[in-house]
Amino acid sequence: MHVQTVIEAGWVMPMKPKGVVLPQHSVLINEGKIVSVVPSAETEGIEADELIRLPDHIVLPGFVNAHTHAPMHLLRGMGADLPLMDWLQTKIWPAEGKLMSPEFCYEGSLIAGAEMLESGITCASDHYFFSEDVARGLTEAGLKCSVSGIVIGFPSAMAKTTDEYINYAENLFERFKNNPKVRVTVGPHAPYTVDDSALIKVRELAQKHNAYIHMHVDETQSEIEGSLKQYGIRPIERLHQLGLLSEQFISVHTVKADDKELELLAKTGASVVHCPCSNLKLASGFSPIAKMMRMGINVAMGTDGVASNDKVDILGETRLAAMLGKAVCEDTTQMKVGDMLYAATLAGAKALGWDDRIGSIEKGKDADLIAVDLGNIDALPVFDPASQLLYSAGREDITHVWVDGTIVVKKQQSNGLRPLSREKAQKITKTWQNKI
Repeated sequence: MHVQTVIEAGWVMPMKPKGVVLPQHSVLINEGKIVSVVPSAETEGIEADELIRLPDHIVLPGFVNAHTHAPMHLLRGMGADLPLMDWLQTKIWPAEGKLMSPEFCYEGSLIAGAEMLESGITCASDHYFFSEDVARGLTEAGLKCSVSGIVIGFPSAMAKTTDEYINYAENLFERFKNNPKVRVTVGPHAPYTVDDSALIKVRELAQKHNAYIHMHVDETQSEIEGSLKQYGIRPIERLHQLGLLSEQFISVHTVKADDKELELLAKTGASVVHCPCSNLKLASGFSPIAKMMRMGINVAMGTDGVASNDKVDILGETRLAAMLGKAVCEDTTQMKVGDMLYAATLAGAKALGWDDRIGSIEKGKDADLIAVDLGNIDALPVFDPASQLLYSAGREDITHVWVDGTIVVKKQQSNGLRPLSREKAQKITKTWQNKI
């Protein structure tokens, strides 16, 4: 057999089956696709143009950032310590009013894409204006992306009326219909900024194109109270009555959903995107993620925009989600390592409808992969590689990133001054590990 690339790793975590880690395995790649995953001892007869040996690394699918606002990289750091609506109304929306343009969205997305790739994110689902330019920035950086045809109940530099927003979204579907790296969702902003008539148009447009709907929902208590006052029902109940909930609905944040709303999400097969850093910074609250997972809701991970985070680090986001989830439900057996890493990869792909191509290391899927170094002092000794990936490693330990089998990030180990060499740290920790 001849392939283009063999990645020989200390461990491979394919995500299917969930939680499985394969020691001393290799990933075979040809023409941008995964050919197979085999024990490294069985690769001797395989000819490869490139052999990459990573004995201290764990290789897994690239992370999927299922909710972000990429152009907001140019607003990083604005409005710290403000409540959500004050933050939006006094800082973010005025700044966007001054800066919003195709160029702003392109250049912000280009920067965001670079940071995402260095953080191991190979696919991002964006929710912002001038989506064609967002897609240009993210794909030029090297990612796959899903971009939203935004619908919001006030004028912007992109559109003035609901029909103009819908027309822009319609054009997006035409623009990207044959692009393998870009997909389009319909992106109503939130229940409190989109009225019923506009939501019906959103539903019809999504049905016409068999597209996903990507929306902020149940983010704050004030949103719930406003919905009860204006419509007499909670936001998710309203969306269900309007026919928006389905397996192709992406509910972002979903911090304040009650049991009835969670049952609707579970019954309809909708996905939830959890953004714990943003939820904490904006004091939105603690999303009941453990309960969602127990109910069978597909939970993916997102960073939100950096103006409310302030970085795009899915590994860090997932670690925080795991620890917060355990604390909220006061049960250490919840938010298991395998479940959380699945949320950061295959669950995100499923939420976007891309699980046929990305999110797991399987034959025929796109070779969108990352390698994380567990040989550094911050992860040693390695008793449980998946656990130490989640709880010990950081995004700085992500050394290699591939998209469609092409390497787009390769970080070199520093040869500078260190208090303890990598080799000595490995020797000490391995000595004690072997005594157990």
